[in-house]
Amino acid sequence: MSKSYDLFIIGGGINGCGIARDAAGRGLSVFLAEKADFASATSSASTKLIHGGLRYLEYYEFRLVREALKEREVLLNMAPHIIWPLRFILPHHKGLRPAWFLRLGLFMYDHLGGRKILPATKTVPLDRAPFNDGLKSLFTRGFEYSDCWVNDARLVVLNARDAAARGADIHRNTEVIRASRGENGWDVEIRDTQSGRTDVIHAHALVNAAGPWVSSVLKGAIGLNSQANVRLVKGSHIIVPKMFGHDRNFIFQNSDGRIVFAIPYEDEFTLIGTTDVDYQGNPADVSCSEDEVSYLCTAVSEYFSKAVTPDMVVRTYSGVRPLYDDGASDARAATRDYVLEMDEGENTPPLLSVFGGKITTYRRLAEHALEKLSAYLPAAGKKSSWTKDSILPGGDFAPSEFESKVAALCSSYPFIELGHAHRLVRAYGTDAVRILGYAKNSAELGSHIGGDLYGCEVNWLIEQEWAVTADDILWRRSKLGLHLPKEATRVLDHYLASYFEANRLVG
Repeated sequence: MSKSYDLFIIGGGINGCGIARDAAGRGLSVFLAEKADFASATSSASTKLIHGGLRYLEYYEFRLVREALKEREVLLNMAPHIIWPLRFILPHHKGLRPAWFLRLGLFMYDHLGGRKILPATKTVPLDRAPFNDGLKSLFTRGFEYSDCWVNDARLVVLNARDAAARGADIHRNTEVIRASRGENGWDVEIRDTQSGRTDVIHAHALVNAAGPWVSSVLKGAIGLNSQANVRLVKGSHIIVPKMFGHDRNFIFQNSDGRIVFAIPYEDEFTLIGTTDVDYQGNPADVSCSEDEVSYLCTAVSEYFSKAVTPDMVVRTYSGVRPLYDDGASDARAATRDYVLEMDEGENTPPLLSVFGGKITTYRRLAEHALEKLSAYLPAAGKKSSWTKDSILPGGDFAPSEFESKVAALCSSYPFIELGHAHRLVRAYGTDAVRILGYAKNSAELGSHIGGDLYGCEVNWLIEQEWAVTADDILWRRSKLGLHLPKEATRVLDHYLASYFEANRLVG
């Protein structure tokens, strides 16, 4: 029998890694198993926003919106390298929601969450620069409000890193085969998906944070018939060449009651999404359909002066949201709030299953999870909630200091270009210096993979962030896949193979 833990967590998405970090910081021993890569499913397929959810006000989700609005600035201070403020423009569309209704919603949005850093809403003229860039001339008035951007997959891996630094055992490519409940806890059988090796881990409590697989894990590996149901809702996005030159973001109303975002993305592109479609089937097989591409193109073309057409799409991605089934008739109306279901009893080891949730509220979800488990894990209650004023790796600077950090990196490494320095600080914050090390010129950064990606960064991602494949690096730890030539993927594959072979021989 392997080592015994206080807590075993199934799932390496944002909720699983957030709970692991919080628990480890309270002194609990934690084992987390992710069957693939961290953030390889829903947690890397979001619209990349830290936001209150303006449209949720229409569904009277006041508690959720208030909690999410309060979390925006908490998370901004925790990770100012991967999270930063955005300004959104909401054009007034005659015939849809009236102006007074939009003003009321935005007034509530400004005041529900105790905003301190982010600027307030204001009315803006859309018939003059810079707001008219990209828009049809018939839109003359709009409203500008604040939310934040997040590099979603990096938020997950930074939580995993910090959990590991606090003592948690974090494992990718580790599938849970079976979880058996005994008098003294859970025996969880796991399998390494690369080597096939199996092991049994003992834990006092079990958390099922498997995201869209939460129900299948309950019924399969755990063998429990839960009364709670998950509603799988697919959200798809398209990426097209840059549609406008300013740094504002658009939120567009549509005649079907939905909203669609159009966001500057990776300097050269515009990200458009999302859809809300009920999904059946394996979440691993999710993809953006032709109908969804057409829907998103049509929705934004009603606003943009230049039509967006399917042939312009350079990439799509989709994710399956594991929403709690509240009986809503329409996928877009289903609650985004989270539900933590406890399966417990006298002298029975607890099982906590996570349904729903948003990236924005992951930290509070983790706090609530530990509160529920504290009766069974006394150590969880010995240290009170601690993450609100914490810092994620690389985020030890004020949000206002970002540009000065970029300038300082350029000063310390004058041979790297400004754009390279900006990308490194945006991804790694103050850890960028640890990646570049003592390099005095580009040749000392290691093998050149392509663009501004060098061996020293790849090594960091392998050794510090569990990267194994080219996809891990190009599409989750970064979005360099959008920028590098196809040849770079082959070069990276060869580099990774050589790295792991050399370490196998050394080991």
